[in-house]
Amino acid sequence: MEFTELEERARRLAASGDRRILGIAGPPGAGKSTLAERLARTLGPELAVVVPMDGFHLAQAELVRLGRADRKGAPDTFDAAGYTALLGRLRSAGVGEPAAGEVYAPAFDRSLEEPIAGSIRVDPAVPLVVTEGNYLLYGAGEWAAVRPLLDEAWYLAPDDTMRVRRLVDRHVRHGRERAAATEWVRRSDEANARLIAPGRTRADLVVE
Repeated sequence: MEFTELEERARRLAASGDRRILGIAGPPGAGKSTLAERLARTLGPELAVVVPMDGFHLAQAELVRLGRADRKGAPDTFDAAGYTALLGRLRSAGVGEPAAGEVYAPAFDRSLEEPIAGSIRVDPAVPLVVTEGNYLLYGAGEWAAVRPLLDEAWYLAPDDTMRVRRLVDRHVRHGRERAAATEWVRRSDEANARLIAPGRTRADLVVE
């Protein structure tokens, strides 16, 4: 599917007259953040803002306390309830309602490997929130509450060989040795990809 077709779908959501949330899901390395940022950049800041799921990563110190640091990125290494609550808050605010006020969302700093609170400003006048992450269409536990909050959901399904290569390269860019990056992708990221895959049946659109 061409980017122009995806842009047009997003533009229709933004033009609906009320706050809409577009969710972009898929396995690690699928290109979710790249697509979300490109959509927002193309539509412009008056129409769209990106609120990533990764801002709800638990802090490294908390993962260590819980004994989950060696599988960071698994479903239980995020604050799923906090993410769902933010989406609900974003949905309930009508476009242009000053009383709703601004909402500030967290972001994830890959150079620090930590979430940063209050990083993303969502103006009440912006009609489209583009949110992206691995578990938007995951049906287990608290994650099941996310899908009903999305007006439209897309699932990205690129070629797996390319996706895995891109993932390894990303880990290397952020400081891992290539052998360690390859092992992490094989053991952790690909285990998460298998959990995520069934979610494609809950998407409105699968982008091959």
